[in-house]
Amino acid sequence: MRTFQTICGKSVFDENNGEELGKIEDLFINKQGQVIGFVLDIKAWLHKDQFVPLDAITGFGPDGIIIKGKSHLTRADHIHEYTLKQGKKRLAGMPLLTTEGEKLGLVEDVYFMEEMGNIVGYEVTEGLLADIKEGKKVVKTSKPLLYGKDILMINLE
Repeated sequence: MRTFQTICGKSVFDENNGEELGKIEDLFINKQGQVIGFVLDIKAWLHKDQFVPLDAITGFGPDGIIIKGKSHLTRADHIHEYTLKQGKKRLAGMPLLTTEGEKLGLVEDVYFMEEMGNIVGYEVTEGLLADIKEGKKVVKTSKPLLYGKDILMINLE
């Protein structure tokens, strides 16, 4: 299990030739609550962000991520799923409420199983002072979020 923050900014390498392809910038999440891949900021002058599907990744290491090959990359702007940090359908900064109406805080990060992509928890913040005093909260779940226009809801049962 890992958080997105542990891989954000890590270099991605092609296992065929060791070429550094770029750095992880964001992740894509589907409505079923699974990470389906990552946004890769590629090393090129006039570039478009690339999509790296989760099943193309062969290794998550402390110093980099290895993928099956450059041929597994596609343009990220064709993917119409949720993201964590950027885009119109981003989760970071959205209020997270329980289905009973209790506000848990603002989403900051996700905890996921790298092999399958299952999201098992969300890191939420109630603001800088609360984070310093009490620490950030981790809300664990086995169910996907309910995505609303203005809020995210989670069923904790």
